[in-house]
Amino acid sequence: MFEEINNINIEVQNFQSKSLEEIDQFRISYLGKKGKITLLFNNFKLIPVEQKKEFGARLNILKSSALEKINLLKSSLKDHSKSKKTDTDYTIPGQPTNFGSRHPITLIRDRIINVFSHIGFSISEGPEVEDDWHNFTALNFPEEHPARDMQDTFFITDDIALRTHTSSVQVRVMENSKPPIRTISPGRVYRNEAISARAHCFFHQVEGLYIDKNVSFGDMKQTLLYFTKSLFGPDTKIRLRPSYFPFTEPSAEVDVSCTICSQKGCNVCKYSGWLEIMGCGMVDPNVLENCNIDSNIYSGYAFGMGVERIAQLIYQVNDLRLYSENDLRFIKQFRSEI
Repeated sequence: MFEEINNINIEVQNFQSKSLEEIDQFRISYLGKKGKITLLFNNFKLIPVEQKKEFGARLNILKSSALEKINLLKSSLKDHSKSKKTDTDYTIPGQPTNFGSRHPITLIRDRIINVFSHIGFSISEGPEVEDDWHNFTALNFPEEHPARDMQDTFFITDDIALRTHTSSVQVRVMENSKPPIRTISPGRVYRNEAISARAHCFFHQVEGLYIDKNVSFGDMKQTLLYFTKSLFGPDTKIRLRPSYFPFTEPSAEVDVSCTICSQKGCNVCKYSGWLEIMGCGMVDPNVLENCNIDSNIYSGYAFGMGVERIAQLIYQVNDLRLYSENDLRFIKQFRSEI
């Protein structure tokens, strides 16, 4: 047995190969289930007791030597493959990297979110397919309101439709949260309108909601003034014109001073010096009660704006269809704003 160990050790030390297949075959021949060294371990029980200690030690040394030989040969093969010359010409100029562009709607939406995030507004999202309660009824839309008509809304069933505004998200927030609530709801909305340069069947909104004790119309005005100055510049002015929305009372339309002509009059502002950007108002008590909020204790304001409208004012894009046509010539113009 001891002589067999010596003979196998000589074979191991003399083995040389530059082929991975040969090295693997060598490993199987000596260390596999039926390998020479493995068989010696299996025959260990046949060794006399007084020789077991010496035989076991020499056998372990043999196994370690074989493993070391295999690893050494494999390592030399890897080093050789790394140093092998290739036909690659590293002096050839590389292919230029084409950088993409963020969509202008995404750019403006993120700017709007960033402004309101600085003053404590959280972000809320909800489903684009809504039921009648969240899209209309809870928001104080009467049964006969025109927005319920098929010409304005994409109805899926009598009670299910594509949401016409992200106010439906605000209803869900009020139903599942206790005041104080301070949140904005960005998202895509749908209306059954003819597609033209000034209108589309889908567009994007960012709507805001603030509910707490003793919230006033003046609080809303200061918030919107901060927003417009942050987005359009510190010299921006706003004005609020009386309007009507089913879910707010009183309600108003918000205009900003035209940044193109500095209120001198131009074709963008139709020579009025003002540009309409959003609607707003104090949350109607009926809406609060529909969402299980006590209108005798809490009050709040809401506002909503179209992202395309804001983008149009900032980027001077005069055709809404450009936002959804995926024309790379149009998108590439916004590459510098990434």
